[in-house]
Parts: sequence; structure tokens; C-alpha cells
Amino acid sequence: MRSAIDFASWQSVATSLLGLALVTLIMVGLRLVVMQTVQRRRERENRQINERLRTLIAAYKTLGGSFTGDLTVDPAHLRTQTLESRESRDGEGNISITVKGERRRRIRDNVEASLSDVILLGNTEHVRLAVAAANDLVAGRKVETGELVVSLRNFIREALDLEPLPELAIPMQGPTRPVAGGGRGGGRGPRGEVDRSGGGGRSGGAAGGGQSVGGGGASAGLLIDHSSDQRS
Repeated sequence: MRSAIDFASWQSVATSLLGLALVTLIMVGLRLVVMQTVQRRRERENRQINERLRTLIAAYKTLGGSFTGDLTVDPAHLRTQTLESRESRDGEGNISITVKGERRRRIRDNVEASLSDVILLGNTEHVRLAVAAANDLVAGRKVETGELVVSLRNFIREALDLEPLPELAIPMQGPTRPVAGGGRGGGRGPRGEVDRSGGGGRSGGAAGGGQSVGGGGASAGLLIDHSSDQRS
């Protein structure tokens, strides 16, 4: 076998060494290009997996954040164009407004958004359960999210390489109940709720009226009562 390098003259040796260096440089360049391509693809896949898990974990918390109370989603307010409210005045002149269905509406809205995320990023079983729940909501039937929550929990634990749960009697899980705002004694609830109930202007007017009156007359203040929603 003839040698790869011709030692007949120094010109031939230099030419052979230059050819070997050029071939080595090309091979190293190709290797770097392939490594960068694979690394970018892997990083993109990792970002997609992380975003998918983050979205499904948020959906799991929304659909299964409650163990007690009413664990079903009530879509009855879908057929109600306006919220029913009841206004009463106590002996001190304070006005109390009870907004019915507001809490159920917020639960329904949160559940709908989570179902949409599950349909977009869930696996086949998740999509099947989410579509069934969405169809029940559209048809006006109460929806239980417990089966979908169990499926999401098993998938998330497997994706995070967590050990399987032992045979435990885990209670049925339902949608997270939003915290009701508002209160008595000058407390104010979330701004969005006050604006929707139309109480912002009335509360400001009542406060202004109380400041303008210098006598002992009781000023009328606006109070939001969510007691009816908390019982749901």
C-alpha cells in the first residue's frame, strides 16, 4: 500500500499536508453544523414540551382545584342575558346588592378556557374528555371534570418522571372556586366586579354625599354581598 504522503520532494509533502488539513477542516465544519442543528432542534422541542406542560398544569389546577362543595360546572347562566340582582337597605342606610350567578359565571368561564387549552395541547384521551365536557356545556348540562383531571394528573406525573401514585382514595376533584371580593365596612372588591355590577359610580356618589353632609346623618354606602354565590 502506498503512503498517503509523498516524500519524494518537499513540494509533494506540503501539497499532501495541505490536502489533509483541508479535508480535516471540512469534516470538522460539517460536524459542527450537524451538532448545532441537532442542538437547536432539541432546544425547540424542550421549549415546546415545557410550554405544553405549563399549560396543562394550569388547566389541571383550574379543572381540579377543589375537593369540596359543588364539583360540577353549572352552565345555566349561558341562557341568562343579564345577571339577576337584589338590592336592600339596612337600618343604617347602607345599600346591599346581591349579585346572583356571578360566581358560577366566573367558574364556567375559567373552565371553558381550560378546556380550550386541553383540546389544543392534550393527548388523544385528554381531547376526547375535553370535547365531551365542552359539548355538555353547549347543551346546557352540568359537567363533571373529575375524569379529565385524573387523566391530566397521570400524564403530568409521567412527563415529569414522578413515581406513580399508590392506591389512594383521592377525593373527587372539581373546578377551582374563585375568591369572592367585596365586603362591609368600606371594603372594596375587585375592580372588574364593581364595574360589571355598576357599583363604582354609585359608591363614589355615596361617599361624596357622606362627605358633604356635616351633620349626624348616616351616609349611604354601596356594599357587594356574595353570600348567595358562596352557598353554591
